Amino acid sequence: MLRGSSAFTAVVFDMDGLLLDSERPIRDAWLHAAGVLGVPLSESDYLSVVGLNHTDSYARLLALFGHDAILLDAARARADASLASGAPFEVKPGARRLLRTLREARIPCAVASSTHHAEVRRRLHLAGLLDHFSAICGGDEVRCGKPDPELYALALARLNAVAHTTLAFEDSGHGVQAALAAGLATVAVPDLKAPAPQWLARCHAVLPSLEAVCPHCPDWFGVNCAE
Repeated sequence: MLRGSSAFTAVVFDMDGLLLDSERPIRDAWLHAAGVLGVPLSESDYLSVVGLNHTDSYARLLALFGHDAILLDAARARADASLASGAPFEVKPGARRLLRTLREARIPCAVASSTHHAEVRRRLHLAGLLDHFSAICGGDEVRCGKPDPELYALALARLNAVAHTTLAFEDSGHGVQAALAAGLATVAVPDLKAPAPQWLARCHAVLPSLEAVCPHCPDWFGVNCAE
């Protein structure tokens, strides 16, 4: 692996929809649970929740389901469906190779996810990715979730990194806004819900997948992509 000067010395990743293909099965489980309960939840309704922290997503889902008890029943059904599968979420294309590249280059990485800390660790562990990260930051550890920058500020503090030399990877509009507000250069890799054009225009790059990061590794990290 060739080494040279690098633009970034730390990296912060979102998790759901970026490292893990979790947004689709979770979406499908919510839509199925809503259908069983007779709640007219559309895919566009659900997408309005993507990228929000637990508190904000719960408030939005409550407005959609109309009653706390119905929402709780749907949440239990969604959780039961996820547990019944027994399988980890699929790792997104290019994620393993990029994380291996950063690890070999000794560039510290963190996860800043709106999902609860314990669940972030569980999902990453099941996917075999947990050991790549020096810090894990969950949405239950901050007062204000994405698009507020607090979660990214926490990740920077735990990495002992500074914003202007840290690169963020995000898939959703709320995540891109949070990373940019925290002062990080941000790469958007859109998944189910692409960021709005005004946020994409402010990104360091917009890529179709994490596989497309490989050609940028020499400029961004001072290394060639791992084999």
